[in-house]
Amino acid sequence: MLNRRTLRIKAMQAIYAYMQAEGSDYLLALDQIADDFAPDLNTMEVQDRKLLEGRKQIATLLFKEWYEKHHFDVEDNEKEIVDAVNRAIVSYQNQSRKDLRYYQNQMLSAVERIYDHYLANLQLLNVITDLIEEEEQKRSNRFTESKGPDTKQFLRNQLVQRILNNKSYQQHIIRRNISWGSDVSEIRQVYKNVIKQDEAFLAYLQNPAPSLTDDFELVKHIYKNIIFKEKTLQSLFEEQDLNWAENKAIVKSLVNKTLKMFGEEAEGNAEDVVLLDLSPNWEDDKAFFETLYEQTLQDDEKYETMIAESVQNWDVERVALLDKIILKMALSEMQIFRSIPVKVTINEYIEISKLYSTPKSKQFINGVLDKMAQDLVNKGVIRKSGRGLIDNK
Repeated sequence: MLNRRTLRIKAMQAIYAYMQAEGSDYLLALDQIADDFAPDLNTMEVQDRKLLEGRKQIATLLFKEWYEKHHFDVEDNEKEIVDAVNRAIVSYQNQSRKDLRYYQNQMLSAVERIYDHYLANLQLLNVITDLIEEEEQKRSNRFTESKGPDTKQFLRNQLVQRILNNKSYQQHIIRRNISWGSDVSEIRQVYKNVIKQDEAFLAYLQNPAPSLTDDFELVKHIYKNIIFKEKTLQSLFEEQDLNWAENKAIVKSLVNKTLKMFGEEAEGNAEDVVLLDLSPNWEDDKAFFETLYEQTLQDDEKYETMIAESVQNWDVERVALLDKIILKMALSEMQIFRSIPVKVTINEYIEISKLYSTPKSKQFINGVLDKMAQDLVNKGVIRKSGRGLIDNK
């Protein structure tokens, strides 16, 4: 199921995307200044191109000064230049705010889509039964005996029927508008060329009275060895989700737990069983997710300064952007979330650096965070509370 490391990774990706967009917003603001002082090609009046170029250069320097220091020198500058700089600042700030919200929404949508993939994978059982019923209808209309295995047995699979007739499943499919649409044609090919040729599936069809355990084992086999492995389906999933490689494990875990819930562990009326949530405490996880993203960006300059002071004999500008993001997120998490032990935070970001940053990042992240965490604990900036959190460790 979804865990907080995945949320940290999604937040890191969103922060990285935002910072790239912010760089583009900066360049667009400079382009706006250039446009403000570009010669007017539609006028017949003589224009002083050197004067315009000079004003552009001054305005550009003033905007860069504001970008670095959050203020610029208004005195001794022409009103036209100051107005152009102010317009560029407003434009930059407005676009940055839009990007901040955009990538936060994208971040949340990326996580929500994991749940949609989970539901869509369950719905594959519906697609397969529809294909079998369609096949049986064609078989009944034939004048000659059709070839191939009798697949009606799968329609009576107890586990499949429990899931498809479940109220929670049906409501989720409708509310989230889950549908395979035109992709059914590819699933049809997998059913025809893979599932119908599968030895375990064919053996199951020969069983005159399969038990619930038999039903469960077949469905588990189809997901484990076909749906989550077959190349055509993996390509389809990758087209639907650019992050399928990292999301696959979460979807697979949710599906496996659901099969077990409806199979071996189902008690009473299976229609009333409630589908799994994305995580055991999604609302808490979502709040953690959003706060980590927002606070890291809000305190970006503060963390930049802290990193620069902590990294000895190393120009902070030479630190890889992703490493800086990881460090800033860790600093944010250590200071905001009082119930998460410092060591847990450090270990999590070390593991993330192993997966997403440079080969040497692990040692760098470990060394810098360990030193900074100790300094912040000693200063009382990091204060932990909760069960097992002794001496702010």
